[in-house]
Amino acid sequence: MRSDTADEGVRIRLELAYDGTDFAGWSRQPGLRTVQGELEAALATITRRAAAPPPTLVVAGRTDAGVHALGQVAHVDLLPEHLAALGRPRRGQPAPPGPDGLARRLTGIAGQAGDLWVATSAVAPAGFDARFSPVWRRYEYRIADAAALHDPLRRRATLWHPGALDEQAMDSAARSLTGLHDWAAFCRPREGATTVRTLLEFCWRRDADGVLIATVRADAFCHSMVRALVGACVAVGAGRMPAERLPLLRDAGERGSEFVVAAARGLTLAAVGYPPDAELAVRAGQTRARREAIAGSGLALTDPSGID
Repeated sequence: MRSDTADEGVRIRLELAYDGTDFAGWSRQPGLRTVQGELEAALATITRRAAAPPPTLVVAGRTDAGVHALGQVAHVDLLPEHLAALGRPRRGQPAPPGPDGLARRLTGIAGQAGDLWVATSAVAPAGFDARFSPVWRRYEYRIADAAALHDPLRRRATLWHPGALDEQAMDSAARSLTGLHDWAAFCRPREGATTVRTLLEFCWRRDADGVLIATVRADAFCHSMVRALVGACVAVGAGRMPAERLPLLRDAGERGSEFVVAAARGLTLAAVGYPPDAELAVRAGQTRARREAIAGSGLALTDPSGID
């Protein structure tokens, strides 16, 4: 196994999915059920015989309370003591020993409620960092308006809108926003934090059931950015605001009262994009350097993935 930690341990890449309805977001919080908290508690259980502190997780994109994920990525660094403690699963368990079986063991402990699934676990390529190596994150947002099927089985991941929405107007508005900009008008402000991001893709379409689906892809996101963009497009689709207004709001740089931030339940982190393995370390270094440059300018980029 490749060594990628200072103490000759290994870095494990995890892919996971979760229904965010009953989680208070990704990040661990005392007294609250969070995705990170559940997974790290499971890691502590699995490695409880190790003579080392329990391992902790690093994630590609921190999701806010009620936000879902299908393509979340995280990594965990396991020391030799942790690896030894993994050993073999209890008799009758189908998971293989070691890192390759970690996904099933984590799901077995942290996923008992049925709303969290660790899909894969494997030794990460050299230079991989779940947080700093990505080149983009992609979210999707689902809205069932008056023209769409209101599927009760998808209700926890779909916003039900009572009126009809003009998807063409919404799509036109969304496509007009892409590029490198300051997104202060579409972010929840945090003192000293930069709101400059590159919006790579933003569009709307209807699926076979008539459900409106937004695709939003960027190098990173600031707090509540995706849901604010969706909320602005809903105002356009409902005829409360012209599509041409959105770039003007963006360039003004101040949050107004012309739209409402969309609810969390319609939002899903769909995928995280990474460069080829040979470029992972370079990409992570570039992201860290940009973070340090921003910090040196007096601003703070608290998390390059943002939170939504």
